[in-house]
Amino acid sequence: MTLDVAVLMDPIDRIKIAGDTTFALMLEAQARGHRLHYFTPEKLSMRDGHVTASLHPISVKDVQGEHFTMGDAKRTALSDVDVVLMRQDPPFDMHYVTATHLLERVHPATLVVNNPFEVRNAPEKLLVTLFPDLMPPTLITRDRAEIEAFRAEFGDIVMKPLYGNGGAAVFRVVRNDLNFGSLFDMFSATFREAWVVQRFLPEVKDGDKRIMLIDGVFAGAVNRVPAPDDLRSNLVRGGAAETTQLTPREREICERIGPELAARGLILVGIDVIAGNLTEINVTSPTGIRAIKRLGGPDLAPMVWNAIEKKRA
Repeated sequence: MTLDVAVLMDPIDRIKIAGDTTFALMLEAQARGHRLHYFTPEKLSMRDGHVTASLHPISVKDVQGEHFTMGDAKRTALSDVDVVLMRQDPPFDMHYVTATHLLERVHPATLVVNNPFEVRNAPEKLLVTLFPDLMPPTLITRDRAEIEAFRAEFGDIVMKPLYGNGGAAVFRVVRNDLNFGSLFDMFSATFREAWVVQRFLPEVKDGDKRIMLIDGVFAGAVNRVPAPDDLRSNLVRGGAAETTQLTPREREICERIGPELAARGLILVGIDVIAGNLTEINVTSPTGIRAIKRLGGPDLAPMVWNAIEKKRA
């Protein structure tokens, strides 16, 4: 099977390929003989209901700085390609939402990974709330009184924007923290959406596991340990990647959520688990494939393409 694959992503010249999951997927697709095409979000268009993109033929090489060779762009109907990898990084804003609406017009005749309807309607910090018994105590609101009541109950809390990403604007607020009022005012002025407020999990110092599921089935994991002076474990924020094994509780989490993810057409998903608590289900542009392989774990890129090819067949 040879597929025409269009990869929607951020500018490829700016990525760091050593940790980039999209690049790993492109390398594997190329190795299988699939034809790769590249485009960025602003090159997506719809005229009279027909969705097109300005596609560059592209080849990739696992050498930073020499990692791609690109041909001239051609305006192409996305109905003429077999697969679109939607790997545009958040923020999950109206620009992102618009891309899901346009790509929904060609899916599933052209297979969009992940399903754009579900990406739009199940963002990471909301999809997880379908499983409240697997989560830490969690509140989603802009109401100061609700936040203060939650804080009074649990004392030590974490606040973050509902549609934030990459560990940006994640704050810990301890009991009687004098910064709470200023933080609330800053969030009110900066973010229009609700915020996620969760009970702080002190075990985060031991790591926040990124667990990858492919078509609803556990595939691999990496433990991300925050720097000593930081709350956040995201690798882009200085977290350190470590090998890990799943606990029975983590396997239970995967088994519980896996069928729901598969039913929604969410082929590649990365969940975040701290001390047996599910905190996020990442469906927009989940990462972790290259870190898992680098630490001696399985190569997940072939598994992803096995799932994609099965669906295309």
